[in-house]
Formats: sequence, structure tokens, C-alpha cells
Amino acid sequence: MTTLIKTLAAIAAGTVLITNAFAQDATPSARDIRGPTPYLAIENEPAPKLIVDPPLAEGLAIGVFWAQYRVENLRIAPVFGEGALQVSPRIGHLHVSVDDLPWWWADASDNNTVDIAGFAPGPHKVKIGLVDANHNPIPGQLVTVNFTVPDSAPKHAHPTN
Repeated sequence: MTTLIKTLAAIAAGTVLITNAFAQDATPSARDIRGPTPYLAIENEPAPKLIVDPPLAEGLAIGVFWAQYRVENLRIAPVFGEGALQVSPRIGHLHVSVDDLPWWWADASDNNTVDIAGFAPGPHKVKIGLVDANHNPIPGQLVTVNFTVPDSAPKHAHPTN
């Protein structure tokens, strides 16, 4: 009986070790999550890609646009100009515009969420574009997010000084 118990205990311990090994193998590496190291140039870099989630309902309920984003094959950084175009891994930032207004702003913060407050109830549109360090649009990387702020959202007064 003791041999049987020892054998079962050994099998159970082995199963735990194997399960833990597989669980660790399934954990994404830092490179998987953060991308390649900035210390080595990347040969034949794949094209950059912008992924934007739908805006969060909690924000829309109060007239605020919160949309999380991530980029692949590009690092968001507040570095601009011709020299920055030669950096590898490549760098860039976002251009954001609202409701087809003729102006936009650059966002080089990489905080993973575009945050715009003060929307009145009704339909709106935010365009988020991925651009290089010299403000040139990266082809195919403009995301248009259409959304509606509910009538129940508070009316925001314009801040005064």
C-alpha cells in the first residue's frame, strides 16, 4: 500500500510540475506584449498598424469619448522631424480630429486611451490616424469612430477664465 501511495504522490507531483511548466510557457513574453527592444534595429519592419476599440459607454453617458488604442510595429513617442524618420523601431504619433472640423491635434503620449470631453448629446465622429514622426499619414491607418452621446448626458458648459 505504501508503494502505491508513493507512486500516486509522485504522479500528482509530476502533474503539478508539468501543468506549471505549460502555464509558464503560455505566458506572453515582454517582447510579445511590448514589442522589440529599442536597442536593436529591426530589419524589414512590418507595416505599422493602429487598432482602436469602440468608445467606453461609461464615458459616453457623461459626454466623454474614451477609446482605447494600441499600435503594432511603431512606438508612440514625442519625437518629431526628418531625423526621427530613420529610427528603428520606427516612431510616430496619433492625429485626432472631431466631427470633421478643419483642425486636429497630435497625441504623442502613448497613454493607450484617447480622451475627449464636452460632447453634446447626439451623433459624433472622431478620426484617429497613425502618422510618422514628420506628421505624414501612414497609409491605411486612419480609424473613424462614429458614436452617439445619449440625450441623458449632462450638457457641458464651456469653461471660462
